[in-house]
Amino acid sequence: MTIPFTVFPVIETERLLLRQETLEDAEAVFAIFSDPAVTQFHDLDHFTEIAEAIGVIERRTQRFKAGQGIRWGIVYKQDNTLIGSCGFGWNLAAGEAEIGYELASKFWRQGIMTEALRTILQFGFEGAGLRLVLAEVMLENTASKKLLEKLGFQSQGVLKQHGFWKGQHHDLEKFILMNFNP
Repeated sequence: MTIPFTVFPVIETERLLLRQETLEDAEAVFAIFSDPAVTQFHDLDHFTEIAEAIGVIERRTQRFKAGQGIRWGIVYKQDNTLIGSCGFGWNLAAGEAEIGYELASKFWRQGIMTEALRTILQFGFEGAGLRLVLAEVMLENTASKKLLEKLGFQSQGVLKQHGFWKGQHHDLEKFILMNFNP
């Protein structure tokens, strides 16, 4: 499969700049992932070393170069601070992607992730030719489930014992979005 984009697409919204993360963002990425509230529903433990943040940035860069996905750093334009990320792991040949995202906890419940995801979903469906986007969410993550529903995702049911991280199995609710109307 060919790489769908040779240049990382930068997207601007009213409050946000969505751009590629660089190694200069390592401290901000570390700050986000060192917060146990942020990693509570992720398949990773909270970070304790800056090298973990560098590794995340490098993996995301490699996935983009290999055409396997795209992950935007979310920058709050008001103060040029990296506050989270969002993006897709995708199979463009099939027109499918799985969405992922996280946001620094001090920015929760301000509509920021809704703004960012609405923008990348439009990009995915219109710019990358996606026909469907999937999401899998831990049952306890009610804020994430409400966000997905607000964006038009529909629950497909619970996948029992589907995830395994932090030493235990987790039930995950599967969501799908087949048509996006911003």
